[in-house]
Amino acid sequence: MITADEESFCRDCGLVVADEWVDLSPTLNDLGLIGNADQSIETVDPLRTDNGLHTKIGKSTDGHGNPLSNEQWKKFQRLRKWHRRYQFGEKRKRTKRLNEGLRDIEMIGGNLDLPDYVIKMAARYLRSASEARLPGGRMAWEALAGGAVLVAARASPINRDEIDVAVAMYTKAPHERVCAAARKIRCECGFDAPLIRPNAVMEVVDALDNDAIPGARVVRTWRLAQHLMRLGDQVPVGPGTPRLTVAASALYAADRLLPSKHLTQGQVAEASSTVVPTSQNRIARYSRELVNAYKDEHGTDNPGVGLEEERNTLR
Repeated sequence: MITADEESFCRDCGLVVADEWVDLSPTLNDLGLIGNADQSIETVDPLRTDNGLHTKIGKSTDGHGNPLSNEQWKKFQRLRKWHRRYQFGEKRKRTKRLNEGLRDIEMIGGNLDLPDYVIKMAARYLRSASEARLPGGRMAWEALAGGAVLVAARASPINRDEIDVAVAMYTKAPHERVCAAARKIRCECGFDAPLIRPNAVMEVVDALDNDAIPGARVVRTWRLAQHLMRLGDQVPVGPGTPRLTVAASALYAADRLLPSKHLTQGQVAEASSTVVPTSQNRIARYSRELVNAYKDEHGTDNPGVGLEEERNTLR
């Protein structure tokens, strides 16, 4: 029997015998904080703001399951009120927003029938995003919750077609913002998760008119744009922007670096907008940032350097 991440499978035939997520982090007993092993197996739930290590106060019954009298019910209401205040702590406002985001993740995962370990992985991603202070401005908690689920689903072994569209369907944010949040979580928090749109550059190329780029030049432009996208993910360029928008900017930047310009910002923005709404201002802004990243990386704007490196990568 072999256990890897969330799956346990047979060494000989590969039969999966368990696919539930198991928390392998050290217990309080391992850390030397508790001497009694029976008390060290604490329940941890990443979907709760305090990991689920809190007292639960019932709403209509006491600890023995008996119904509450009117006087007892009022008393329990007051207890819940003060308990909630202490539970959220000093950063009460931000903790409440995190709690709402975790509830969104639970709702999205339930609607999509995602495995429990994927939902808990998404909760950890959202916690990391909160610690990195990613929420704010145009990056709303609702979008980050959907983005966390999207990144977790991509990082898991489950096979789901068009998972980004499915997640956006149940997220309280537009499809564009969910994809942008997923890219921001992956870039800013440094998670080793698969790309949401690995073939984003090719999607933009396919959406262009057939005569937009001469046939002999298409491959060179695509390869240089792929190289620029890799740089854009490392720097990162536009971390809070959908990957397709950055891919369109990389394609335009590659056309600018190569001799004999063929593309306009309007053509690229129109092609990208068939999937994600994109403006010419974004194409202009991110293409400049990508060109600057290219110059900083190679010390020159010679496209041959990036093409040679990309050729070696494909080998």
